[in-house]
Amino acid sequence: MELVCKLQTYDWGKKGLSSKVAQLKKNSDEGFQVDENLSYAELWMGTHVNAPSVIKGSNVNLSDFISSHPEVLGEEVLKIFKELPFLFKVLSVDKALSIQAHPSKEHAVELHSKFPDIYKDPNHKPEMAIALTTFEALCGFRPLQEIKNFIQNIPELQGIIGSELLKNDCGLIQKAFRTVLTCSKDKIRSIIDSLLIRVKNYDENQKITYMVSLVERLHSQFPYDNGILMVYFLNYLKLNPSEAIFLGANVPHAYISGDCVECMACSDNVVRAGLTPKFVDVETLCDMLIYKGEPEENKLFTPTRESEFSVIFTPPVPDFAVVQIEVPESRSLFQTSPRLSASILLVISGQAQYENGQVVPGTVLFLAANATVTFTKICGDLLIYQSLANV
Repeated sequence: MELVCKLQTYDWGKKGLSSKVAQLKKNSDEGFQVDENLSYAELWMGTHVNAPSVIKGSNVNLSDFISSHPEVLGEEVLKIFKELPFLFKVLSVDKALSIQAHPSKEHAVELHSKFPDIYKDPNHKPEMAIALTTFEALCGFRPLQEIKNFIQNIPELQGIIGSELLKNDCGLIQKAFRTVLTCSKDKIRSIIDSLLIRVKNYDENQKITYMVSLVERLHSQFPYDNGILMVYFLNYLKLNPSEAIFLGANVPHAYISGDCVECMACSDNVVRAGLTPKFVDVETLCDMLIYKGEPEENKLFTPTRESEFSVIFTPPVPDFAVVQIEVPESRSLFQTSPRLSASILLVISGQAQYENGQVVPGTVLFLAANATVTFTKICGDLLIYQSLANV
C-alpha cells in the first residue's frame, strides 16, 4: 500500500527545494506546492500520533489499519510490541539541532511519570541516521586526551573549567562537561567573545585543529550558547552518503547539517542541554550520559551485506533495522526479500513499475510481514531504504 506522509516545518530545516524532504514530497505528490520561504525539516513515515501516515486514496490512518489487521505486523512484532515499533524519517538540516540525548526505557518511564508535560511518552528513543548527502554531526565524547588537549590549549575553556580538574583524569570528562554547560550566561558571553577574537589570528592549520569555522557557525545560529563549546567535548563527524551513526540511550549528540534518513523507536523523548530555544534540562542530561571517550571512527555504524543489492543496518535494539537497497538500471527485475516484520519502503532515487503502479523518488510503501514487492522497468539506478523491526 502506498502511504501519504506528513511534513514537519521546524525552523532548523532547509528552505524550499534545497530541502531533500521538500524534493521527495513534491516529486511524489503532484498537489504539493513548495514554499521557498518555508523550512522543510522532516518527513515522518509511520504511526506516531504527532504525524500519522495515511493510506493513499483513503482517509484511513496506517495506525487504524494496523489496529484492524494486526496480523500484518508479523507474529514476533505483534508478540513483543503489539504495534509498529519504529518511526521512519527523512531529515533536512540547515541549522544545528540541540545538544541532546535520549533516555533508556526505564529512565523514560520515570521521566514521563514525573514530568509528563515535558517528557510526553514512556518509551526510549534509540535512533540511527544514514546520510543521503554530506552530513555533519556531533556524536559521543572524544577520547579523554583530546578533551584534555583542548582544555590545556584554549585559555577560555580553561578559564571556565580551571586547571585543578586537569590534575585527575578520573571523572574529568563528566566534571568539565557539567561545568561548561552550567556556566553563567554572563561568563559564557565574555568567554565566547574572547575566543572569537583570539582565533582570528590563527593560521589555517590552527583554525582546522580548533574547528574555528564550526564555532563561528554555531555562534551565528545560537549566539553565546553554552552548547557552542561542546565541539571540544564531542566527536565531530562528517558522514558521506550511505555512512551511518547509531545513537543508543544516553549518548550525547547533535545534528549540524545535511540530509539523512533516520529510523528510531516510536517515541519523541529528548533531553536537551544547549543549541536550542526549547526547554533545556542540564541536570538530567548530565546525570544520564555515558562518559566514555572514543575516537570518531568508533561512532560509525557498519552494515552487513545481505545480497548483491542490499545491506542491512541492525542496531542492538529490537525496535528497528534499516535495509539499504541499490538496484542498477541494467537490472530488468528486482524483488524485495520477505521480512518477519511489517516494513516501510522509501524510494530515494530511480523509477520503476510495481503491481499497483509506479514508484518515483519520494514514493513510500507499506508492506505486511512476509510480503514482497517486485519492481520492473527500472529507470535510473534505484536507491531504496526499508525500515522494519529487528526481530
